[in-house]
Amino acid sequence: MHAVTSPRRWLVLAVFALINLTIQTLWIAYAPITHQAAAFYGTTELGIGAFAMSYMVAFLPLSIPASWVIDTKGFKFGVGVGAVLMAVFGPLRGLVGSSYALAMLCTCMLAAAQPFLLNAWTKCAALWFPPEERATAVGVVTLANLVGTGLGMALTPVLLESMTIPQVQLVYGLAAAVSSVLFLVFAKERPPGVTDEPRALMLDGLKSALRQPSFLIYLSVFFVGMGVFNGVTTWIEGIIRPRGFNEAQAGALGALMLVGGLFGAVIISVLSDRQHKRRFYLVLGMALGAPGLLGLAFATDFTWLAITGVWMGFWLTSTVPVGMQYAAEITRPTPEGTSSGLIQLVGQASVVFVFLMEATKLPDGSFVASLMAAMVMLFVAAIASTRLEESR
Repeated sequence: MHAVTSPRRWLVLAVFALINLTIQTLWIAYAPITHQAAAFYGTTELGIGAFAMSYMVAFLPLSIPASWVIDTKGFKFGVGVGAVLMAVFGPLRGLVGSSYALAMLCTCMLAAAQPFLLNAWTKCAALWFPPEERATAVGVVTLANLVGTGLGMALTPVLLESMTIPQVQLVYGLAAAVSSVLFLVFAKERPPGVTDEPRALMLDGLKSALRQPSFLIYLSVFFVGMGVFNGVTTWIEGIIRPRGFNEAQAGALGALMLVGGLFGAVIISVLSDRQHKRRFYLVLGMALGAPGLLGLAFATDFTWLAITGVWMGFWLTSTVPVGMQYAAEITRPTPEGTSSGLIQLVGQASVVFVFLMEATKLPDGSFVASLMAAMVMLFVAAIASTRLEESR
């Protein structure tokens, strides 16, 4: 049976997307309430930023081992490791959430779960979907990640009006536990009768991928794109606060930016699949996403702030599913978990952007300097993308 004839592929994709959605909500849940959380825990805003940054830091040593587990033990087993960690430490973070140290400890365990989810995107697509649907499948998971981040951005300030910070985290943790159970119950390794495409062993595949010039260029492009995305989402409240915007508006802006990304991830993925053009849409996404940073840096009216946020989200986020599938195609016979793991590893290494954005704030708290630098880097990444070899 070919994957295209198995209707179960949509159920597997749905539960896989859901678990990716909830891990992103857990990741971003403190970002839109940075100022209030700092006061609650008696720490600095950088201390609250550490909740989100811990996910990126944990990815560095854990990405390759997670990819090895996914490629050798299987898609369901690998993602299942992350699911179990989420089911345990998601609710626990809410239960112990009045203590900064214990909340951070649980967050670190949740951060350890993330590589097992993110590194399996193209593996799920390769096992369950035919080639002409794979970028679309990765786009659906990207969409889920954006929705999860958007929910965390928009709901957290609203929930905080009637709940304490630990109670908010408990709500998110319970949702993550439910999604974990659904994945463990309904996900399967592969359709009956379907086998993996021939792939190299992980170490050989790793060496092969790193000898591919276009893959190395794409890694640098992804590093920039994820760095800008992670930096903006982590410091979203601090970016707009100096212009008089409040926490609720920060959460709304983050959600709107991700709504734009949601549409971009789906629409551009489908176009890329139908036309089988990857490079063109990578160049387009980076080049057109860059001007959106102007609005985030200078807009004083929330309407303009929202428009530019949606614009940037649409174009910049559209590059993720297209690029992930592009990398899987140009690095064959490297295993999907390995190529995806390398990409996600580089993306999470972009945590340096988050640190640098905080370090380069102007005396009035403005992030203008780092946002303008990020815009220039996105244009450079667009130029670099024109040097990519089109996949076949």
